Amino acid sequence: MKIRICAICAFGLETLVRFEFERFGLLNISVSDGRVDADGSMVDIVRLNLWSRFADRVLIVTGEFTAVTFDGLFEGIRGIPWEEWIDRNGNFPVEGKSVRSTLHHLPSCQAIVKKAVAERLNHGSGERLPETGPERRIRFSILKDRVTVAIDTSGESLHRRGYRLAGGTAPLKETIAAAMVYLSGWQGDIPLLDPCCGSGTIAVEAAMAALNIAPGCRRSFAAEKWPVFPSELWRDGRMEAREQAKSKELCVQASDIDPGAVALAQSNAVRAGVSDSIRFETKDLNQIWIDREFGTALCNPPYGERLEGKSAAVHFLHVLGKIFRKKSGWNLLVLTPEDGFERIFGRPADRRRKLYNGRIKVDLFQYFGKVPAVSR
Repeated sequence: MKIRICAICAFGLETLVRFEFERFGLLNISVSDGRVDADGSMVDIVRLNLWSRFADRVLIVTGEFTAVTFDGLFEGIRGIPWEEWIDRNGNFPVEGKSVRSTLHHLPSCQAIVKKAVAERLNHGSGERLPETGPERRIRFSILKDRVTVAIDTSGESLHRRGYRLAGGTAPLKETIAAAMVYLSGWQGDIPLLDPCCGSGTIAVEAAMAALNIAPGCRRSFAAEKWPVFPSELWRDGRMEAREQAKSKELCVQASDIDPGAVALAQSNAVRAGVSDSIRFETKDLNQIWIDREFGTALCNPPYGERLEGKSAAVHFLHVLGKIFRKKSGWNLLVLTPEDGFERIFGRPADRRRKLYNGRIKVDLFQYFGKVPAVSR
């Protein structure tokens, strides 16, 4: 069954999601702000939910049309064959957004979408639907009067892998941590260091990527309960994920000055199944000693939430610069909202990317180290 698939992601991660789509062989890929669309199949829905390290949600696009009136919105929604996806007693909450469109009052749009779907499912009888079945969350977006309607197959956001029961004071989203690992080029062959690990998200995502552990293997998805998805698709997908996991020795080190954060990070690593691959330590940044010529350091310094004010955060960045400015064989990626980071660090970045960690606008500063010589 051919379907149109849409993956929602944080701004700045669209290219990485596109790479995932290409890896799975999806066709007719299109990219826009915060989303990637492509033609695929039900098997692709399963694989993307299990394997995507960068997407927040995987949706099935059910319809697209233009609407500038509420009547047009109603008729467009009612014309979609919802009975193919939702049982007559299905539970279908509606969420949406409208950007630069004539129809901009969201509560009214949501009510109209809800009413139109219900009328389609009950064949216009006006009978109230019980909504006692499995949930199919409908998400719509209206951009410049163009309406896109989809069903959310993921349920809880995909950044919630299942290993982190609680984050630190200023938690880093798992998808952003995974992106940092990917963009660093680290594949497990050289040491990786996170000198302010917090709840351990970067270290855990790095180990999971190097060991090829599917990020969604420890959680469930909304579409697993849908009769339209044969149960063997999910069974086979999970079996495939288990078979593709690797076993290799890694050198991943993570430290933090807060012993409570380190204990939490260790617990998260245990739940993720990578605790044997990460060495956690309670250590101040000033105590970091690097005795390896080559390596990768990934860092999400405290923004101030975990430190006592901005001056402490600036001091932290200054110390970070003193440690790494002369480490020419190390790749360094620092995620921070501090606009003056390069000045504080003491060296211009080789590359700077704009990202969003939740609602916080941040920059990813990248410093490229020397490549180890290849022995012949």
